[in-house]
Amino acid sequence: MSEGRADADDRPTGVRGWPTRAGQLRRGAARLAAGVPAPWGFVLAVFVGSKLVLSLVAVTALTAWDGVPGAPPTAEATMRAQQDAMSPHRWLSLWYAWDSLLYDHLARLPLTGGWSEFAFPLLYPFLARPVAALLGGNTAWALLLVANVAFLFQLYYAHRLGERLCGDDTTARRFVRYLLLLPAAFLFQAALTESLFLCLALAAFYHAERRRWLLVGVVGFLLALSRSVGFLVVVPLALVLLRQHAYRLDPRTLGRYLRLGWPLLLLPAGWLAFMAVAGWQTGDWFAYQHAQEQGWGIRVQNPLWVAYHGLTGGSAADAARVWLALAVVAVAVAGFRRAELPYLVYTLIVVLVPLSMGPPVYKSLLRYLLAAFPVALVLARWARHATVDNWLTAALALLQGALFVVWLNYWTHFII
Repeated sequence: MSEGRADADDRPTGVRGWPTRAGQLRRGAARLAAGVPAPWGFVLAVFVGSKLVLSLVAVTALTAWDGVPGAPPTAEATMRAQQDAMSPHRWLSLWYAWDSLLYDHLARLPLTGGWSEFAFPLLYPFLARPVAALLGGNTAWALLLVANVAFLFQLYYAHRLGERLCGDDTTARRFVRYLLLLPAAFLFQAALTESLFLCLALAAFYHAERRRWLLVGVVGFLLALSRSVGFLVVVPLALVLLRQHAYRLDPRTLGRYLRLGWPLLLLPAGWLAFMAVAGWQTGDWFAYQHAQEQGWGIRVQNPLWVAYHGLTGGSAADAARVWLALAVVAVAVAGFRRAELPYLVYTLIVVLVPLSMGPPVYKSLLRYLLAAFPVALVLARWARHATVDNWLTAALALLQGALFVVWLNYWTHFII
């Protein structure tokens, strides 16, 4: 008996009464996880996991296609050289493309003298300036850091909003997952404005649902400075306020709307502030609009005509992009619930406003559709059954993977 006990005590798993090193590590990890406030443990795991998976896929794809004729196209050799100048590490440099280079230019420009660069809203490159000061002046790294911090908080607010709208943690987690499975969701990790805009939009809706209207106004002011469509989010946010009072319009309730909802005026004020700065610096309050017209041929048009043109008069790639935009609207409408009218209106805004830019929008349409987060919420509800969830997850993952490889190699300029 004693020999049996001694044999058991001599097992390589440890000495009796003393935890093994592996056990200590497990306990330490468990204590650390228990100390992380919800839902940060889940959010951090998703954040790190998505970065590792996409980085691995990206480096593998780029390495596999190195030296293959047409990858990247000869016309994009300059782009690859600019990426290499950002960082010698491919897993890092791959996240800079297209508008990233323009944002880096804006983050580097001196603030002294007249400022005439108003082709882009300035929140993103201006946030990178103080961060770059902490990174030895490296604006490229700062832009990527700002985008990824915004991505992290985007996941947090998505989970919080999902909990509030769906009432349970399981659906909220699916909502976060489907948000990351949207066709071009890999761009959340790039040095672009996608993660910053969506982070601010989700935060605004979350605080609106909690009736923190002053905070909604502050976040909304920044939202309007992050992208031109941002100030229009005042409409669905106002609908949240109306819904909280059963859409009543009697004089007493109207007074309550004004008393509670006045911070919503900060959303259009954010865009007006941008226009005022443009007017002060250039004498042209509409410098943004004119820069867009001159630089990219963008002019406000009927979005329905633009969609029809993309389906019937454009290329097959244009038609595919427009069909995806219509699919986003269709999913939002099919999953509509009366209590979520604000989110349907929000989806229509972030889909139709880009289409109103005219045919130049086609190349960037998949980027702009990432703002339509309510679609992920609808998918999360539809995928309550494990079989549906598995098949839908696999299909979206394959689609995103294919688009990611296309984006990495600039083929057809399908996503810009």
